[in-house]
Amino acid sequence: MFKDKIIYDICSHLMQLLIYILVYPLLWLISKLPFKIFYWLSDAVYVLVYHIIGYRKKVVRENLRRVFQSKSDGELKNIEKKFYKHMCDMFLEMIKSISISEDEMKKRFTFTNVDDLLKIQQQNKSVILMCAHYASWEWMNILEKYVDYKGFGVYQLIGNKYFDKLVRSIREKYNTTLIITKKAIKTITENQNKNVLGLYAMVSDQSPQPHKTHHWSHFLGTKVPCFTGAEMLAKKLDMAVVYLHVEKVKRGHYQATFKILATTTNEFKNYEITDAFLKEVEKQVYAVPEYYLWTHKRFKHAHLAK
Repeated sequence: MFKDKIIYDICSHLMQLLIYILVYPLLWLISKLPFKIFYWLSDAVYVLVYHIIGYRKKVVRENLRRVFQSKSDGELKNIEKKFYKHMCDMFLEMIKSISISEDEMKKRFTFTNVDDLLKIQQQNKSVILMCAHYASWEWMNILEKYVDYKGFGVYQLIGNKYFDKLVRSIREKYNTTLIITKKAIKTITENQNKNVLGLYAMVSDQSPQPHKTHHWSHFLGTKVPCFTGAEMLAKKLDMAVVYLHVEKVKRGHYQATFKILATTTNEFKNYEITDAFLKEVEKQVYAVPEYYLWTHKRFKHAHLAK
């Protein structure tokens, strides 16, 4: 049995390496394309993903119908197509991150009010930056070039360790450190105890497992379980909480605004900050719905709501 496991692990390792060796050169070549040709490629990927493969169309349609019950089928279809075009852009932009220059990224992902973040920094407070699956989050690591915070990003480990290493190298390019989800609490607590002034980015609008949920809230018209870890950590460690409000200005260009949810978190009742975050996300989704990530099953546990 032990011998079989060793053989399986070796084969699995070799397969991961082979896939990486075959795929990485293509990703690198794509990343080097001029932006005009790059977005032509994204248009071609859209045709493949939407019209031919139909990737998660059922999930997207169920989500849109649930959230926008008053819209006609034609209106929902229009949102659906715009969403898939944006999703393909965003996926390709993640690949573009392999070789994009710092100056180019600064032009394409801008911030309107970094001064508001610097004021919190001057108070010697660490920040939990709550983010959503909206517009773009891949290029936000350029923020490290505007603040003195030590940046950290909480992320899910990727199964293929070679692609995981690639993602880490991309997202850590500007001195950000990635923390896998299960080590986030320990790492953040240790940093606070060592007086490390940190900026911790967390994408917080996913759907947690019901048995791990402490709070349910209404989000986009449905009562859903919510991640509350960002708020609870901020309260425990006296950190500020800020929402990163990202808008897509035009194709390949994003603008982010910091919306301060709380600087003295213990003045808020439990879950008020989490609910405030969800309201901010809601406002964006209702205003321009095609930039939200409709392929994830945000409402899969709604039937368990009390």
